[in-house]
Amino acid sequence: MTDIPIVVMGLMGAGKSTVARLLADALGRPMRDSDADLQAKYGTTAAAMAADVGADELHAREALVLRDALADRPAPVIAAAASTVEDVETRRALAPAFVVFLDGPPEVLAERMKSSPHRPHFKPDLVRMLTEMRDLRLPGFREVADLVVDASAHGPEEIAAIVLANLDGAKTS
Repeated sequence: MTDIPIVVMGLMGAGKSTVARLLADALGRPMRDSDADLQAKYGTTAAAMAADVGADELHAREALVLRDALADRPAPVIAAAASTVEDVETRRALAPAFVVFLDGPPEVLAERMKSSPHRPHFKPDLVRMLTEMRDLRLPGFREVADLVVDASAHGPEEIAAIVLANLDGAKTS
C-alpha cells in the first residue's frame, strides 16, 4: 500500500486539504495539494485563474497537476480538486490510487467555503453552485472512490482514522 498514491477528493469545503495533511503525517508520506500545486505552477490562486482564464482552463490545469502528483514517488497523499473527476483521462489515471471521496451536503460545504477566499465562487448562491457541481460530479466520484465518507458527520481526525482503518486490505499495485 505504500507504493500507491492516496487521493482525497470532494467538493470545495469538504476538508480535503486538512484530511490529506493528517493522512500524510500519519503515514510519513509527502503531501500534494491541488491548490498549492496550481499556485506554484501558475503563480496564482484557483479563484484568480477562474476569473482570468475561465473555468474550463482552470479545470484542465487542475487535472494536469493531479496527474503530475499521481506520478510522484514516493507515492504522496493528494488533496485533489473536485473538477478532476470530469476528465476521463484523469479518472483512468486514478485507477491504481486509493481514492477517498469526502461527500457532504452542499449547505454545509457552502458555509465552510465562506472562510476561504482562494476558492472560486462561480455563482453568487454557493449552495446552488455546490448542488449543481455535486450533481454533475457525483457519477465520477462514485466511479473512482474506494471509500466514501460523509465530511459533515465526522471531523477531520475522525475521517483520517476511518481512512487509515480502510487502507488495510486495500489495492496493491
